[in-house]
Amino acid sequence: ASTISSVALVSLMFISACADNDNASTTATTVVPPPRRQTLAVVEVPTGAVPTKTATELVGVAIENRPGVDRTKPLLVFLLQNGKTFRFGEVVILDFTLLNANLKGDGGEYRVRYFVDDDDARWIDNSKPIGLSGWMPGKHTIRLELIGPDGWPYLNGDQNIVTREIIVAP
Repeated sequence: ASTISSVALVSLMFISACADNDNASTTATTVVPPPRRQTLAVVEVPTGAVPTKTATELVGVAIENRPGVDRTKPLLVFLLQNGKTFRFGEVVILDFTLLNANLKGDGGEYRVRYFVDDDDARWIDNSKPIGLSGWMPGKHTIRLELIGPDGWPYLNGDQNIVTREIIVAP
């Protein structure tokens, strides 16, 4: 009799654990949507929105306290201030200049590759500054790289791979 009652008890426990209702378990299920993904759009920068600098001023900015930079070789100068704060909804302008070389769209052999927050690479093939809109509030990293004719980053000291951090305030 005790064997039959033990088998009945085990069978009852097994049947109650195998319910057809997904919500019959004691574990609560909460559906959490993934965080919004930042989607940046390239926007045209109006003429005159970016102050112009002379080549002498740019070289001075680029090689200041930078050992190993050769003034005669291609040099990427990224003019975005590191740590700059932008308001939510404001366009971030990637203002840069290339000295001693031309980009593909300007008749040369070089390209600028840029990354935002280590996302997929994007390309710039002409020397016009570009604007990026659609930023989410928070800290962001922008990296520009000068890519040579061989498809690899063209190094001139430590200057042709340039990283800036920005903050987008809510």
